[in-house]
Amino acid sequence: MSKKNVLVLCTGNSCRSIMGEAIINTYLGECVHAQSSGVKASGKVNPHAQALLESKGEWREAYHSKVIETVLDTPFDLIITVCDHAKETCPMFPKAVKTIHLGFDDPSGKAVKEYAKTYERIKKELLPLVEKELCQS
Repeated sequence: MSKKNVLVLCTGNSCRSIMGEAIINTYLGECVHAQSSGVKASGKVNPHAQALLESKGEWREAYHSKVIETVLDTPFDLIITVCDHAKETCPMFPKAVKTIHLGFDDPSGKAVKEYAKTYERIKKELLPLVEKELCQS
């Protein structure tokens, strides 16, 4: 069985979408390949998000903030928007694809413990959704 492709889309692609990408690849990597991007990518990963993922052994050097144009031609099986702005401005992809919105509060600029809370919410809510949509035959 070939892996399904999922895109985790946010505005800046610096925190929530990167966390989602890492969590999906860590826990569902046998059936899904996750990527992330931003509708207005910041060009850098939030250092607190990266440190949290590193502490859990889920960080990969390949993770970086990238603009949506770099992934538009990828045949995604599912797109998940994780912030309201991305939901409202999600571009049309060449291939019709199911899009689901699952919003998470942005921990950027808040106390470090807020990053862990966001991570846990993403893990608890995003993983079962992706598994149900893409990993069950």
